Amino acid sequence: MALAQARIDLTEARIAALELPHGANWANEARHTALTRLRAMGLPTARDEYWKYTNPAELTVADAPAAALFDPGQDRRVFEDIDRLKIVFVDGVFDAAQSDDLSLEGLEISRLTDVLKTDIHWAMELYGHLETHGQDPVARPLAALNTAFATDGIVIRATGRVSKPVSLIYLHQSETSDALLHHVIRVEEGAEMTLLEQGPAAARFNKCTEVDLAPTARFHHIRAQGRDHARRAVTHSFVRVAEAAHYKSFTLTCNGVLTRNEHVIDIVGDNAVAHVAGAALGDGKRAEFHHDDTVFVTHRGEDCESRQVFKKVLRNGASGVFQGKILVTPGAQKTDGYQISQALLLDDDSTFLAKPELEIYADDVKCSHGSTTGAIDEEALFYLRSRGVDHSTATDLLVLAFLAEAIDEIEDETLRADILAQLELWLARRRG
Repeated sequence: MALAQARIDLTEARIAALELPHGANWANEARHTALTRLRAMGLPTARDEYWKYTNPAELTVADAPAAALFDPGQDRRVFEDIDRLKIVFVDGVFDAAQSDDLSLEGLEISRLTDVLKTDIHWAMELYGHLETHGQDPVARPLAALNTAFATDGIVIRATGRVSKPVSLIYLHQSETSDALLHHVIRVEEGAEMTLLEQGPAAARFNKCTEVDLAPTARFHHIRAQGRDHARRAVTHSFVRVAEAAHYKSFTLTCNGVLTRNEHVIDIVGDNAVAHVAGAALGDGKRAEFHHDDTVFVTHRGEDCESRQVFKKVLRNGASGVFQGKILVTPGAQKTDGYQISQALLLDDDSTFLAKPELEIYADDVKCSHGSTTGAIDEEALFYLRSRGVDHSTATDLLVLAFLAEAIDEIEDETLRADILAQLELWLARRRG
């Protein structure tokens, strides 16, 4: 079907505002292929099925909307006390001066801009490939845009059990920055690593991460998206999970005008596990807040497990969206798929929209999905108030209890405690 002229004009205007990078032949081919995909799909509009709850206009216009810089003051930063290898990006550009030495036993780490100029590199088998595969059956043109035009990012290959996390720190220092980052991660057979991400990154941020897990590999991902009120972001995670591999991802989001996080997970091996979870806290009082989690999990292997656990706490006109699908292909017997999305609305002005889906073509499976929206439990609130707890503190305790199922998806106790500490600080600031 031919694209409407308005969509063509929108896409070409965005392309014209960017410069197509040049590198090694394989990198140039990957970029040109992505650009061809982008032009064939066209950038999304609010009329698209997978964007009908989230208006993508601010993510697709040629010039990024300005975003005022946010000063966190003396607030403690997330992961600050964690022993980690720090890699810093400022408005989407790698900052060597603020980063640690890119060496750690069991890891090979390179800057994407260097890798894409190299004639032979293991990443040539992954860059753009998982993204391309993730375009079916749902088009994800903003990811194709990223593959075509991203010039920076990190390329990581884990070959053993890595002793400490790799921490990607995104700093926002320009009100008009428009950043595209692309990360490529390969975890080899039997290897294990943890990736931490934090910060707002830019006024407008488009990030694509491709993760390939070999048999028995384990990958842990914990992300805290920054507290900037005015930022706009779209992120894509394309994940391939081989036999007996484990993928675990958790995202905490506080503030932001517009955030869309997409996860596309392909479980290709038997006895594999993939968990993706998120907690979002939105307050529309200081700025607009719209948060969208869109997840597509495909089961191809036998005896595999997937979990989607998403919780949102919304107030003062904030809005939240969850779109989640579990697809069980023919032959993927003994699949265990679980999906839950819930919203806690702290006033009558906030909204939550959910679209849970199951599509099953195997007969020996255990799959469930559910979605609920509600207010604070008045009986639980009364119970706490009757024991001398003030109203604000009692509300915060119930919010933390509501988010617990999502936060519990973080395996590492230290990292889980750090995320909880950040949540408690956010709630305390809100009371102030």
